[in-house]
Amino acid sequence: MKKSSLTENLEYSEKSPAVKVLFETEVSKEIRMAFKKDQGLKEHKTPFPIVVEIFEGAIDFGVNGEKHPLKKGDLITLEGNVPHDLKATENSIVRLSLTKADTTQRVENVAKNS
Repeated sequence: MKKSSLTENLEYSEKSPAVKVLFETEVSKEIRMAFKKDQGLKEHKTPFPIVVEIFEGAIDFGVNGEKHPLKKGDLITLEGNVPHDLKATENSIVRLSLTKADTTQRVENVAKNS
């Protein structure tokens, strides 16, 4: 059993979204991303499917140039190799679920370079 919290020790970064690995299982990695209003991720692709949960706040999630407004409680799934981006429309906590084959370093690099 593993336990973590989406709200405990929450810190926002002034420069880029704050990325924290919550835990890894045999099949997935759970990541918390904390966005200040107007922070986002530039368009990028992931080689594997992902699941995104808006735990708190609201974001605009772009897929192939089309914006999808998401709010607290919303979930979205995306297959691998699909161009996507996002922008927080208010301070937001986003949970990102990756497959075990994906790397957290890739997510950290996207956040740092956005």
